[in-house]
Amino acid sequence: MPETVPVPDTADLLALRDSVRGLLARQAEPGGLSLWRRMCAEIGVAGLAVPERFGGAGAGPAEIRVVQEELGRVLADTPMLGSAVLATEVLLASGDEAAAARLLPGLADGSQVAALAWTTSAGAWDPAVVACRAATTAGGEWQIDGEAHYVLDGDRATVLLVPALIGNDIGLFEVTPDAPGVTASAATTVDQTRHLATVGLMGAPGLRIGGQVDLARPRDLACIALAAEQAGTAARALEITVEYTKTRVQFGRPIGSFQALQHRMADLHVLVRAARSVARAAAEAARRNAPDLALRAATAKAYCSEALRDVTAEMLQLHGAIAMTWEHDAHRYFKRAHGAAMLLGNPAQHVERIAAAVIDGRQSV
Repeated sequence: MPETVPVPDTADLLALRDSVRGLLARQAEPGGLSLWRRMCAEIGVAGLAVPERFGGAGAGPAEIRVVQEELGRVLADTPMLGSAVLATEVLLASGDEAAAARLLPGLADGSQVAALAWTTSAGAWDPAVVACRAATTAGGEWQIDGEAHYVLDGDRATVLLVPALIGNDIGLFEVTPDAPGVTASAATTVDQTRHLATVGLMGAPGLRIGGQVDLARPRDLACIALAAEQAGTAARALEITVEYTKTRVQFGRPIGSFQALQHRMADLHVLVRAARSVARAAAEAARRNAPDLALRAATAKAYCSEALRDVTAEMLQLHGAIAMTWEHDAHRYFKRAHGAAMLLGNPAQHVERIAAAVIDGRQSV
């Protein structure tokens, strides 16, 4: 896989970063639908991936990456990843212009939140494996059965998109969350800032969207967005840790003055810089629709997951006992690291994808 030097952020991207960071700084609580609606109304983040003809900004992976980095820094609880990236990209991948014209304007302005009910309890996020199946009734209507797990924002969605097996193919269906046969229960998560749900469908009526849907590219774009979030989270965790080492005094001097800790901080700094570079290179590959997009997405997800895990583990250790209290944010960053690592496929699964592609000499996985 050829090396790619990430393109420096343009003035527009820097302005977007400053706008998002400023809004988050002014928000009392960095999460919830109230924050989401404000971000949509003031900045238009929900419509970044939506083409202009459907009411969006017609932007792309670079802009999404900037927003995700900032959301990751404050552990924001928003439907950005689940609705504005994953569900939106699957809807666009369906190729159904009528469905896109009907659903995307509401997703773009934030008035609607979509959730993709895709994976089984194994949580593999395999494009060839879905949790639900669909069949037609005697009257020609579609009914969907199955139970999807780890559904991002599934308990607060106003629109459910359900990939379901139709014979040997996978089709996409729109399901109303309060339709008969539909249940959505919030999952107990280690990361309380991430909304996940289990969505059950028992003979639920569905509206077919497009033909056979390919989930691979939407998954890769979501992995890139999540990697950017992880890079932003790691950067902020390191900042907090460095500040603490400057104020925590031991043996009559700040612990940050000890050479051993300085070396550890330097190692973490390299990890964070590398994670940001990998995530940015992947976003740039997505912008160019590069042939090795899948490899770069897998690399970004695997590397950023492990980098964030290492940074937050050091954060806990270097903060000492205070990191174990609810009053300090260290445990929240640690939980985000472990929750995000498992989302959209764990690092080992993505490393397996990379290894298989390298062995076979392929650029897609």
